[in-house]
Amino acid sequence: MLRFAVRRILLMIPVLFGLSVLLFVWLRSLPGDPARALLGEKATPEAIARINEQYGFNQPLLQQYVTYVGQLIRGDFGNSPRTGEPVLETFMLRFPATVELAVAALLFAVVIGIPLGYLAAKRAGGILDTLTVSASLGGVVIPVFVLAYLLKVVFAVGLPGLKFLAVLPSSGRQTVTIDATHVTNFYVLDGLLTGEFDAAWDAILHLILPAIALGSIPLAIIVRMTRASVLDVLHEDYVRTARAKGLDPGLISRRHVLRNALLPVTTTIGLQTGALLSGAVLTESVFAFNGIGSYLFEAISNLDFAVLQGFIVFIALVYALVNLVVDLLYGLIDPRLRTR
Repeated sequence: MLRFAVRRILLMIPVLFGLSVLLFVWLRSLPGDPARALLGEKATPEAIARINEQYGFNQPLLQQYVTYVGQLIRGDFGNSPRTGEPVLETFMLRFPATVELAVAALLFAVVIGIPLGYLAAKRAGGILDTLTVSASLGGVVIPVFVLAYLLKVVFAVGLPGLKFLAVLPSSGRQTVTIDATHVTNFYVLDGLLTGEFDAAWDAILHLILPAIALGSIPLAIIVRMTRASVLDVLHEDYVRTARAKGLDPGLISRRHVLRNALLPVTTTIGLQTGALLSGAVLTESVFAFNGIGSYLFEAISNLDFAVLQGFIVFIALVYALVNLVVDLLYGLIDPRLRTR
């Protein structure tokens, strides 16, 4: 298992290197001048030259890339030309909010999606199966921001005659009147660590609506993937043989059906984890959730290369780590893969 893990870790190196090259070339090919976008109306030739000199925009591309990679190796994501603040420091302040939201959305999708997909497959063609497939189609079709607004109107603002449903917060990460201690900037975890359980519960309440909105598409995908995977496994010869031998149906479901069906589902969950982190921008905007969404939007508007590079590299690293975890889970679920 150790050799299997080491091989997967080494494979991450060329992937991240290739990504750094593509990212650097792509950002430099964007239309517009970062110095001019940063200075706005103050963009005199002298000021533009000073910004280009200060941040190395006037250097040859190869030299800029070498400097960029050297900073990444040292863990230095640079400073934002727009705010002057270290990019990594700002990420560490804002990223916990996005991670907390993504984890809540993933838990919502996995805890509901896998059992629902399994039950739908076991009752293929029945009412539950039909309703599940129809609902999963709706989950994929409805845009996240539309669902977010609907949830906000119904369960936070309240519709006429349905005000009793408006029991959840409409925005933010925590009620401003709560005097909470923040150690890690993960508000739920901070409340549990410090014993401020009212603050932790309040943070959970603020997570419910955005997590449901963000997790709707992963939920639909996981339900459909689980259903399809279980249906495939149910028709395998080893399952029919196990039934013919008179093995306990529960044992067959756990050891033969669900365990083998989880392989493609695990891949799907891993891919959705990275997508949740990078796709939380709209949800954060609707619910005024102070994560990296607004920070990234401002960086795109101002051609803030340092922030854009840092964000994309950070998300790519998360993707790579998630895929590594998925590969290791594959090895645990199916020991035959450890020899490949």
